Amino acid sequence: MTKSTKTLDNPLLNVSSLPNFELFHVKHIKPAITQLLAENRAEIARLVAMTETPSWQNFIEPLEVIDNRFERVWGPIGHLDAVKNSDEWHEVYTDCLGKVTAYYTEVGQNTGLYTKFNAIADSLEFLDYSLAQKKVIENALRNFRLSGIALPAEQQSEYQEITQQLSQLSSLFANNVLKSSQAWSKQITDESLLKGLPDSAKGLLKQLAENRELTGWCVTLDFPSYLAVMTHADNRELRAEIYRAFGTRSSDQALNTAFDNTDNMHKIRSLRHQKANLLGFDQYADYSLATKMAESSEQVLGFLRDLATKSKPQAVQELKTLTEFAKRELGIDDFQPWDVTFASEKLKSKTLSLSQELLRPYFPVESALKGLFDITQRLFGIRIQAKTEVPVWHPDVRFFELIAENDDVVGQFYLDLYARDNKRGGAWMDSAISRWRHPNGKLQKPVAYLVCNFTPPLEGQVACLTHDELTTLFHEFGHGIHHLMTEMEQLDISGISGVPWDAVELPSQFMENFCWEREGLALISSHIETGETLPDDLFEALKKSRGFQSAMMMLRQIEFSLTDFEMHAYYNPERVEAVADLSQRIRQEVAVIMPPEYSRSMHSFSHIFAGGYAAGYFSYKWAEVLSADAFGLFEEEGILNPETGAKFKNIILAAGGSIDPMVLFKAFRGREPNIDALLRHSGITV
Repeated sequence: MTKSTKTLDNPLLNVSSLPNFELFHVKHIKPAITQLLAENRAEIARLVAMTETPSWQNFIEPLEVIDNRFERVWGPIGHLDAVKNSDEWHEVYTDCLGKVTAYYTEVGQNTGLYTKFNAIADSLEFLDYSLAQKKVIENALRNFRLSGIALPAEQQSEYQEITQQLSQLSSLFANNVLKSSQAWSKQITDESLLKGLPDSAKGLLKQLAENRELTGWCVTLDFPSYLAVMTHADNRELRAEIYRAFGTRSSDQALNTAFDNTDNMHKIRSLRHQKANLLGFDQYADYSLATKMAESSEQVLGFLRDLATKSKPQAVQELKTLTEFAKRELGIDDFQPWDVTFASEKLKSKTLSLSQELLRPYFPVESALKGLFDITQRLFGIRIQAKTEVPVWHPDVRFFELIAENDDVVGQFYLDLYARDNKRGGAWMDSAISRWRHPNGKLQKPVAYLVCNFTPPLEGQVACLTHDELTTLFHEFGHGIHHLMTEMEQLDISGISGVPWDAVELPSQFMENFCWEREGLALISSHIETGETLPDDLFEALKKSRGFQSAMMMLRQIEFSLTDFEMHAYYNPERVEAVADLSQRIRQEVAVIMPPEYSRSMHSFSHIFAGGYAAGYFSYKWAEVLSADAFGLFEEEGILNPETGAKFKNIILAAGGSIDPMVLFKAFRGREPNIDALLRHSGITV
């Protein structure tokens, strides 16, 4: 493949080093993608036309070369759309997204490619391939079938059109959530309305007002701002107002309905069903499960309802306790959903002498990171150190390297911790660069993006994390080490690539456990003023708090999981059940807290409609069984036992997507997974 001279003129096309975000401009996007797609198509045409017998060297490796280059060009474009969004960038990104989607659909339906993959699978050479190489071929053949390779030409065109529309609608959905969130804010000039908020929270709201050149304080729908009000504000009217604004984002019930996702959701559901039917599946859920550990819709729904049955009696009692406390201690006779977080914090403070604000001074960001890195070194023999003078997309972003005991760099990651304008909400890990062995023999080291939306530091002060934020940091880092500590050198099974969606949360949820253990907290915590680690009384309260309202939280996740799965498992195009009706039906079955009629939480649920979790949100609970049971071995052999850590790294993390995760789990644990550890960690007794 000839290298275009244009490559040198467009910084997006320079993939010989880390992305130089400082040089990226919206004008670079379209030329880069246009050139890249043209070069990829030319290389694919060459490979399809070659007369030699296809092999790993002459066929798979050239495909890996173009796939790797594509990830390294397209990846930063999508990343910047999420962390540094602008209307101009998003418009061009969305335009190119259509071209990229068309390209991938075209590749998935390329009969010439499919024929050559089949020829390799049927060859004698295939028998001598490594397990990893065989898995790459098997996954490719499966993905061809799921891309409509066997469809007649007319239906292939229909599949292409559906896929194109779904891609655009998902992007529109996510952007509507961001824009709807940004469209709402509330200026407050009367400080008495903020009674109950700690100084740190009021400082955040004042900083948000100053950023908007407003006097007083400003409440926004960024999660740190929203949570501060819902947790601490004595003023019920204020809590009710922001609860409604947050729960009606991008819906027909929002104050500004310009970003309503109702039609997008309806179209997405319909198109997913059509896509599944085209491929011979009765429902989209069946299509989704074709690439997951779970074997059937019945198995998934049975798993979720079993968890609900085990959790609901305790959840009913938890809500009764909370409601009675709110009436007795807080004077709230008509208990409402916007009282739940507020009253829960008061109840926790009273019964456990614990609150997020009480814990916050013990988790300065630097101490939390040092503890996280210390744990990583003790468990996995990997040290982590900062690297400066690396181009980033915002001054707050930092860059780190993972270094092995032999001083080799294992991988690197960007860390973007704080919420800000024009940054998508939530927390996530994404691949910047995948570990891969180039045909020339050079090993490409993996790089990850770790993104959170924590409360930013107030001017002149050090940022401290709540314990909830701490567990989020460890969660995303768990995804990060899954990507960075892989030993796979084939692109499609390296890191989290090729890992079934319902197993990909195992390392992330596993890492959260260290935030609850004395051995972990001794390394993580350091009081902002005294340097003291978390004292025994707070540690005991924290351990007890892990089971605080855990059944209510369990049911909340099951409610989301069931709504998502039933939405895709029982879709009837002749009689479509509206999302709001479906949500209400599931709530009546499993929930104990009933939101008001205007609630539209699904309208901003990007996980399902824009984030790859369609008919897969159950994966969090499915993987939590695996992660809790895996951590049980550390509880048995030592929380920071380096031998157990090495076993986890060498079996679970190193394998990437090369081996079925159930096989890996059994190799690590020595048996099938058991649900008991999850219930025990959650404080749910049955």
